[in-house]
Amino acid sequence: MISNEPTPVRRNHILWLVVPPGVWAVHFLASYMTIAIWCAKFADDSADATPVRIAIAVYTVLALAIIVGIGFLSYRQHRNGGNAPHDEDTPEDHIRFTGQATFLLSLLSGVAAIFTSLVVVFVGSCD
Repeated sequence: MISNEPTPVRRNHILWLVVPPGVWAVHFLASYMTIAIWCAKFADDSADATPVRIAIAVYTVLALAIIVGIGFLSYRQHRNGGNAPHDEDTPEDHIRFTGQATFLLSLLSGVAAIFTSLVVVFVGSCD
């Protein structure tokens, strides 16, 4: 049986808005805690920070993969069925607006994760 009823609109998952900044926050904490623990417990002042650089590179790749994935999905959600502005009081526009906001937060979180990881590029030791 084929129904002529319109397809129901997906629920507006507003909680997706917090995922990209949350991923960046976890990346930030993991990066700086790794540096702090390494320098305090395992390295002297002149020790090379290569293990820390490798760990933070792994953290950054994982964080960026998650952020880019969510950004891609939210961009598709934003572009699905109309152009901006999404200012009508309809469920479809609510979903598209949430997609746009999540996409923009993904861009911001991706840049923040890159800037967080640049610290180990410029700092070579625990001095």
